[in-house]
This record gives sequence, C-alpha cells and structure tokens, in this order.
Amino acid sequence: MSRLNLDDFSDLIERPDSGVRRDAEERRERLVVPPGALGRLDQLAEWLSAAQAAVPVRAVENPRVVLFAGDHRVAELGVSVREYGTAHELVRAVLEGGRPVSVLARRAGVPVRIVDAGLDCDPELLPEEIVRHRVRRGAGRIDTEDALTLEEAERAARLGIALADEEADSGTDLVVLGDLSVGGTTAAATLVAALCGTDASVVTGRGGQRIDDLAWMRKCAAIRDSLRRARPVLGDQLELLAAVGGADLAAMTGFLLQSAVRRMPVILDGVVSAACGLVAQRAAFRSPDWWLAGQLTGEPAQAKALDRLALEPLLDHGVSVGEGAGALLALPLVRAAADLAAGLPEQKASEETAAGPDSAGEQPSGETAATRD
Repeated sequence: MSRLNLDDFSDLIERPDSGVRRDAEERRERLVVPPGALGRLDQLAEWLSAAQAAVPVRAVENPRVVLFAGDHRVAELGVSVREYGTAHELVRAVLEGGRPVSVLARRAGVPVRIVDAGLDCDPELLPEEIVRHRVRRGAGRIDTEDALTLEEAERAARLGIALADEEADSGTDLVVLGDLSVGGTTAAATLVAALCGTDASVVTGRGGQRIDDLAWMRKCAAIRDSLRRARPVLGDQLELLAAVGGADLAAMTGFLLQSAVRRMPVILDGVVSAACGLVAQRAAFRSPDWWLAGQLTGEPAQAKALDRLALEPLLDHGVSVGEGAGALLALPLVRAAADLAAGLPEQKASEETAAGPDSAGEQPSGETAATRD
C-alpha cells in the first residue's frame, strides 16, 4: 500500500454546488416570509441546499454524533483535571447515559457512535465495537516525544477515512463531530499554534474541566515545548499529526477530509475538532466549505482556528464540556432552517403584484405593465 498523502484530497474535494445555492436563494425570495426575516436560518438553509444539491432543501433525517476517543500522555504533566489514562471512564459514562451528550442525543433521537482510536485502557473495559478500531494505547508525551509513529498516524487517518465512508454509505446526512479525550486540548492547541504561527500563551485555554492557574502555566509550558517539535514538520500534515497530535486527532482529520469528499456535512464541536479542521484545511483548502462551527467554547485556540477556517459559530453559550455536546445543541437550528425553507409556501402571484411599487393601481406615464416586464 502506497503512503497516504493528505494533499491528494485537494483534487478530490469540490465546493458545494454554487448553482444550486443560487436557486435556493431565488426560491427564498419567493417565500411568504420576507428575505432576512429568519436571519441566519436563511443562510443555513441555502448552505445545506448546496451541500445536498437539492432545491428545496431536504430535511435532516439521519444525523449522527461521532466521537473519537483517546488518551494523551501529556496529561501526566498536570495540564488536565483528569488523570492520564482515564478517558475510558468518559466513554463508559456516555454509554451509560450519564454525560451531557448522552442526554441531548437521547432527547433529539440522534444515535452516538464512539470510536476508540487511542485509549490507554484494557480493551475488556469497553464494548468490542468501540475498541476494535484502536490504533495504539495512548499518545506519546508530545513535549518530549512523538505522539505516534508515522505509520500509526497513517493508520489512524485511514481509519477516519473508512469511518466517513461507512457513515455516508449508511445514509447519515449530517455528522456532529466531537472527542472524548484526556489531554486532547493540549495537543489541539499545539496544532493550532503551529499552523497559525502563534505563541503558546495565545492558544492556551483551561480545557473542558476549567483548570486552575498553576495547571494553566504547566499547560502553556507543555504547548511551548511541543511547538518546538511541531515547527520542523509543518510541511507534512501526517508528520505533524504524528509529532504532536494523536491517533484520535489523526483519525478525526481523515474523517473530516473524507466527509467532504462524500459531500456529508459536519458540525464541529470544540477545540479538538477545530484543530483537526485546520490540519484538513492545510491539505485541502475547499474542505471547510462542508463544515459548520457549532458553538464557541471559550478556548482561545478554538477561536483562532475558526477564524482561520472562516467559520462563524452558530451558538455562543460557553459550553466547554466537549464530547460533542455544544455542537449537538446547534443541530436543532440546522434542522429548523431546513424545515422552514422546505415547508414555507411561496407567495401567490397576486400577493407579489400587490407588494410591488404599483400596488395602488397607478401606472407611470408612458409605461405599461407589459413594457416593464
């Protein structure tokens, strides 16, 4: 098997159909509710219509939450509230219905798929359908060593590609993408800082569990040291993911790229998915046209990444818990936009005439309705 080159995706990914989007915009102008009255919902519906290549837009019937799980050994430095090797406890809690994403997904009727790309736990602790995809146990401590070997990074990216194909083939029409990780925000912030050319202090946040000041300083130092290892490999996305990413991040990057190839829209959740989006954009500049930013988490690295991706978040509630919960909160907006665009009737011809400049019955001198048409 030849080595995977993520740059090849640049030739495989096309933008959503601009002609369909124009048709959707023209149809929107004919609806009984005036253009602009629905605010950003109009833009969402037109974007989704272009992604589906359908006018009117189809309802979002088969969404799915996809969560990539992994442990990052950098957490041993005390950069996270949770200890290294405990991400499997988050996975178990989601499965048992005790996490925010579990509650929201159950309420919305959306299935949740969890993929163990790099958890550091005994496989027997979790169901086989979750652990069977594992690339390796945990990621290396990125401030002093590579997160993965290059071969493992490629295997993880191929895993993400294969899973995107599975979802598209099964009829999934929109993915809510998130992570279940310990130490993942440190790796994500390192990727963002490296790709945006910024210092560690600019991208260091407090994570989903809101670390204290001492932990923040340790996290900042870890990102600073990891950046020294990231900068020499910026020219190759797989090498970058191997150096300072992790199996879960590499798999998520492959998933994002292949989702764009398969024209399957994705809602990004937090800083981890945004960082992977930044890596994917570096490989294929059109890929962000297939994504939405679900919400702002308050993580500076996420804001930096979304700015570079030119994605405006749908929500800003400061939900920092991760695990796809914030992006799942945005799903009802996307569904509402599609339902309104498809369900609202068009104006009748008599209503359009009445709304025109000559609705009072006056005709400009020397001009007839026929000549104006």
